[in-house]
Amino acid sequence: MTDPTAFGHTLASLVSAIGGTFRGDSAVRIAALASAHRAGAGTLTFAVDARRAKEAATSDAAAVILREADAALCEAKPLWIHPNPYFAYAKVAQRLSPRAVATPGVHPTAFVDPAASVDPSAEIGPFVFIAPHARIGAGARLHAGVRIGRGSEIGEATELFPNVVFYPACFIGARGIVHAGAVIGADGFGFAPHDGTWEKIPQTGRVMIGDDVEVGANTTIDRGALEDTILGNGVKLDNQVQIAHNCVIGDHTVVAGCAGIAGSTIIGKNCMIAGAAMLLGHLSIPDGTVISAGSLVSDNITKPGRYTGVFPTVEHRAWQKMAVRVRKLSRD
Repeated sequence: MTDPTAFGHTLASLVSAIGGTFRGDSAVRIAALASAHRAGAGTLTFAVDARRAKEAATSDAAAVILREADAALCEAKPLWIHPNPYFAYAKVAQRLSPRAVATPGVHPTAFVDPAASVDPSAEIGPFVFIAPHARIGAGARLHAGVRIGRGSEIGEATELFPNVVFYPACFIGARGIVHAGAVIGADGFGFAPHDGTWEKIPQTGRVMIGDDVEVGANTTIDRGALEDTILGNGVKLDNQVQIAHNCVIGDHTVVAGCAGIAGSTIIGKNCMIAGAAMLLGHLSIPDGTVISAGSLVSDNITKPGRYTGVFPTVEHRAWQKMAVRVRKLSRD
């Protein structure tokens, strides 16, 4: 059997590259990451609080990343002291499981229009379709079945997983990741009511996505009706998120799964939108705001903070009684 401690990195080399300090045997070799209850020879685990530090202390992990405040709970092991153990874990994970780089070339089954521009270092997979005047940047990876519309642009080292669709005239910057089934630039939900019918409003804006953005599987980002839908640098969207037309999402904001953001909402930088949150349209959310899971935001938020708009789940009859009482409060 292969010795798992014979490969990987020394603890000292990881600390030197990523930051922090170490205590104990800095020559211990790290070949994998593991949670405390699954850790074994050659594995590194991390503890974000005192409870997890105690768990790590009794594990078989070769070393532990933790905060200075928790170090005394785990003194018997080699320690990596870092103010943000979760960040250090993420950086180690990137080193142990690096993203694949492009294998340059165009698969024989792919279609690239003669008027499109594909950098020679890009990887174009099976059955990819690239429309006229589209541009594919250096080192980009387009997996099987990706569709790139007319005039769209894919930035350097950006990776599109199978069956991603980029509608015409959309843009994503460098080092992005768009997971399978995502749709970028479909029409926003724009219809004008008239005599009991709905008249379609052409959606003539674009979707403009910055650098280092990740878009989850089956997430949809609608193109603008007039102005563009814009995602700033470092935005992270989970799976099955809906971003409606003309929304603007600031740099480094994260949106968790199944959240829905209605049209023309402006969200600031460094916000956190938790799973299944619903934001109504034409709202403004300031930098640094946190929206709790399942919350409904129906009005502008004027100052940063954590906002929650839900009752804890109870039996339906009990919920009806609470709702009646809450409605009566305004009459008292």
